[in-house]
Amino acid sequence: MFDFTQVIDFLPQLGKGLYYTLLISIIGLLIGFALGAIFGLGRISKNKFFFIIASIYVEVIRGTPVLVQAIWIFFALPIITQYNMDSITAGVVVIAINSGAYIAEIVRGSVDSIDKGQMEAGRSLGLNKHQTMRYIIWPQAFKRMIPPLGNQFIISIKDTSLLSVILVPELMFQGRYIASNHFNAVEIYTTVALFYLVINFSLSLLLRYIERRLKY
Repeated sequence: MFDFTQVIDFLPQLGKGLYYTLLISIIGLLIGFALGAIFGLGRISKNKFFFIIASIYVEVIRGTPVLVQAIWIFFALPIITQYNMDSITAGVVVIAINSGAYIAEIVRGSVDSIDKGQMEAGRSLGLNKHQTMRYIIWPQAFKRMIPPLGNQFIISIKDTSLLSVILVPELMFQGRYIASNHFNAVEIYTTVALFYLVINFSLSLLLRYIERRLKY
């Protein structure tokens, strides 16, 4: 039978992994949102150069696996740039650029979904294009972004489990290390899964609360 009591002895180690999972997720997603906002607007820009750069970024990142991106950034990029990146920084970069590409499409779709008459209304009030986008289009689009953004945030948090391949000491890395040394894989991986469940369920509740608040 399974013995989950032994998991208690490894909670400090799993807690360390949880810390790095949250650290990488929060920093990576904040940077990813900034990238997504920039390149999302680039995807609807009339500036051809900006549009092409944004499109290449989105298609390349969305078209390649997170695991390959992690390996390439941690092992290949230092060879090209002659700059060695520690695993934590590499993990943040991976989550940032990966989530940024998907968030860019969320931003593009949300902005495109706003009636074109809103831009004309803003211009008729004396606002320029950038002011209309900032004060009229963006607030409405942001409300529509919340559900898909929440889904992307949850996916990105789970994607941190793939960073163990580049030796990031996050939750899955710690769980794998414990399980391989103490032969209690079922108990450890079940506990790891519960950690992820609690994090993502809490995030879902927070996003639902924000979504309700923005309706009023």
